[in-house]
Amino acid sequence: MLGERIKNLRMNKSLSQVDLAKCLCVTKQSVSNWENENIMPSIEMLIKIANYFSVSTDYLLGLSEKHTLNTDGLSDLQISHIQTIIDDILQ
Repeated sequence: MLGERIKNLRMNKSLSQVDLAKCLCVTKQSVSNWENENIMPSIEMLIKIANYFSVSTDYLLGLSEKHTLNTDGLSDLQISHIQTIIDDILQ
């Protein structure tokens, strides 16, 4: 589950494995190994991956399907507009 989640998040951001590796200060081989579930990232790296993609570690591990959005720096009005868009999409 973890490998699939990392790969999907990476691809949704149009990042190559090399790009993600650079952002996380690891090798391309590390990213490849995570995605193929040959090895698991350390707990510290799991947190770093979650923070990079703005998701929870529970989401990465398949314990939750819940996505979150980082709304830091947005006004209440802007957050309200985003919620309206989400509600419209879900209808």
